[in-house]
Amino acid sequence: MCSKYTIRSVIVFFIVFFSSSLIKAQHCYVFVGSYNWDSTKAGIYIYELDTTSGQLVMRSSINNVLNPAYLTLSPNGKYVYACTGAQQKGGGAVSSYAVNIATGVLSFISTQKSGGENPVYLSVHQSGKWLLNANYTGGSISAYLLDTSGTIAPASQTISFKDSSVNKERQDRAHPHSILFSPQQDYVFVPDLGADKIRCFAFESSGTQPLQAAAQPYVTTVAGSGPRHLTFHPNGHFCYCTEEMGGTVTVYTYSAGKLDSIQRVPTRKKQKRKDYSNADIHISPDGMFLYASNRSKENNIAIFSINQQSGKLKWVGTQSTLGNHPRNFAIYPTGKFLLVANQISGDIVVFKRDIKTGMLSVTGTKQKVPGASCLKIKQYF
Repeated sequence: MCSKYTIRSVIVFFIVFFSSSLIKAQHCYVFVGSYNWDSTKAGIYIYELDTTSGQLVMRSSINNVLNPAYLTLSPNGKYVYACTGAQQKGGGAVSSYAVNIATGVLSFISTQKSGGENPVYLSVHQSGKWLLNANYTGGSISAYLLDTSGTIAPASQTISFKDSSVNKERQDRAHPHSILFSPQQDYVFVPDLGADKIRCFAFESSGTQPLQAAAQPYVTTVAGSGPRHLTFHPNGHFCYCTEEMGGTVTVYTYSAGKLDSIQRVPTRKKQKRKDYSNADIHISPDGMFLYASNRSKENNIAIFSINQQSGKLKWVGTQSTLGNHPRNFAIYPTGKFLLVANQISGDIVVFKRDIKTGMLSVTGTKQKVPGASCLKIKQYF
């Protein structure tokens, strides 16, 4: 006759056994977009991340695609959407691919014109029904309906901007550099490097023209700062924008489509420069730390702690990206790793992240990927 302790032990054994089986069965894929400049060469790569060691193993790549410089995933992870034909004069498109979760292989689905030259950023609505795109050189944004098979319909809406700002070499016209949904997905924000504005639109997912006028149509940033990318705190109350030309991050409080600036901090210790080149920005999953990449001469990640009550930033330190031109980076869903895409040196570097201090340490994983420009991480169970 079995005792209750024996029965309990057997139950615990099976729980551990099946949990381990599920963990072993999962995939953690890293999708990499690049500037390949030749469609006969690989443009999108898929690697599998070893979630214990941080090592990367290549699963597949896809060619017949030119300069897929930015990627995003559908909420269910079944589809990859890419900005294609980036930095091609007069050109640009948005394209979709299906993900074979078992093998890590992509297959082409559809493509549509981007609605403006040089598409640089994509976001998908949480419903999976809308794709938004920002065209940097074309000075416009576009919205596309998506069907359940990942097919992109022709643009339902394209909005062009004519603004400019003080730096006539780089801000002679509007240059939307990213486009993101608010935490509740009811507003859309567009940092415009050329106009020194963060534009705002109300988002109506049920309509054919989803981008509508907002009560606060934009906030003006510091003249010549060049807002590039932004991110929201997990609590939804704070927003952070990295300014490419200013070498700074501006902190905003956020509520119902409205941003209010409360702090502006440099992302490097030495500020007396004219060639700042800030790029990407992300917050750790627990909301405790903010990371911003510096290109140009620094080639590092600036690290800040976040005051959980005020949202304000405090300098922690920097970590070299061990490469040239960290255009984009991504944080593993649990916060364990931070992966950097160094575009000019053409490599992906994996760092381990200390969840208590926010600091990064070298894992030894450095994967050569020519023109690496964008990283997206997705866990599949």
